[in-house]
Amino acid sequence: MLLGVSCDPVAKHDKFVAKYGLPFTLLADEDRKIVKAYGAWGPKKFMGREYEGIHRITFLIDPKGKLQKIWPKVKPEEHAAEVLREL
Repeated sequence: MLLGVSCDPVAKHDKFVAKYGLPFTLLADEDRKIVKAYGAWGPKKFMGREYEGIHRITFLIDPKGKLQKIWPKVKPEEHAAEVLREL
């Protein structure tokens, strides 16, 4: 099973899924409990500005719930192929 997690509200997820035709579920973590539990929320920098935000991280978890691999810095253009190679 593949899941995506974002802090955006469900309505925004619905538009994103429709726009890009995503074949998987996006979870709305508006209270940031999931992203904080997985260490995917923290300081970021963009154009000299520092702020708190979500980090693009992928976690491969087996059917028994055991963490198999972490990709700490995801580049969307090539990431799907990386994950498929690992599987």
